[in-house]
Amino acid sequence: MLLEMKVPSPGESISEVEIAEWLVKDGDYVEKDQSIAEIDSDKATLELPAEQSGKITIIVNEGETVAVGDIVCTIDTSIIGESKEPFLKDKGSAEIKSNDIIKKQATLKKATPLASAIISDLEISENEVKGTGELGKITKNDVLDAVGVVSESGPRGTSRKKMSTLRRKIASRLVAVKNETAMLTTFNEVDMTKIFEIRKKYKDKFKDKYDVGLGFMSFFTKSVTIALKAFPDVNSMIDKNEIIHHNYTDIGIAVSAPKGLMVPVIRNAELLNFQEIESEIKRLAIKARDGRLTINEMLGGTFTITNGGVFGSMLSTPIINPPQSAILGMHNILERPMAIDGEVKIRPIMYVALSYDHRVIDGRESVGFLVKVKECLENPVELLMGGDAENYLAL
Repeated sequence: MLLEMKVPSPGESISEVEIAEWLVKDGDYVEKDQSIAEIDSDKATLELPAEQSGKITIIVNEGETVAVGDIVCTIDTSIIGESKEPFLKDKGSAEIKSNDIIKKQATLKKATPLASAIISDLEISENEVKGTGELGKITKNDVLDAVGVVSESGPRGTSRKKMSTLRRKIASRLVAVKNETAMLTTFNEVDMTKIFEIRKKYKDKFKDKYDVGLGFMSFFTKSVTIALKAFPDVNSMIDKNEIIHHNYTDIGIAVSAPKGLMVPVIRNAELLNFQEIESEIKRLAIKARDGRLTINEMLGGTFTITNGGVFGSMLSTPIINPPQSAILGMHNILERPMAIDGEVKIRPIMYVALSYDHRVIDGRESVGFLVKVKECLENPVELLMGGDAENYLAL
């Protein structure tokens, strides 16, 4: 029987995708549920699993754009054989022991066919390329990412890499934000002393009880939800000639992933406590790192928080994530001399930035919002924890 593999719909409003990379060769025998290709949409990169076992015939080449529902390959299910490369099936369907994984890694091909061809053309060693694919397999992008490093010790040169659908969409959205919004940024500084004291006192107990760290993001998320309630214009969006105000807070948290920056959303963050926020951030960050975020987990945010401080940024003007009207930028924390009660004292200070759409949010609301966030962060026990940190954290 000849099975036609069609492009599945990655999510609502997505009509076409790009075949980013075939993970198998034409004529290979593939197993059911084996990842056979990576497909790029304008929102995420997803893996395409084989629907049945059999011999694959590839119809669409890498880099081609196809519509959702188009046939990209066929699988001859009448042919019985063995897959040329091991793969991990869905975690819920089987549990693979570590010894089995070690055996599979021993026989695993180190690079995809396309990656091998590029490595051969560039005359570099596979040892110089770090694989990010399944079980450490080297992909085309891994080789291209390594070219710049390799060329430093050899002849001068350049390389070209086609922008993925996701990267093109991000570029288009960023330009659109600059052109279509009246974006301004207001700044403030936060004394992180009280938060440092709480984390030092309770982080070990918190970790032992909930198996998740007591990070800065839970303090910022809760502060933002309180400030959004006080300044509802910041939690709104423009729809044609109307302004839509949200009576809930779905907070997008920007996280770094192999394919680029992703913004998964914490739903109804105003209803969550610190442990629930930290657990959700951890879950979404792991899925982003592993390339398993779904479209629905990245849609519908009403406000975004981005933390450039993890990369060492002291100050920046974050770009609004449309159709939202504002975004909060966190930065690194440095000890700085501060004038306190007529004395100079050293305090851990973070600069924060709020970029906002002036069409929706006036200066008073933007400054007031950021001041409210600052007040909550500098007085977390009173304003975030009801006056009793230990009781609030249920420790």
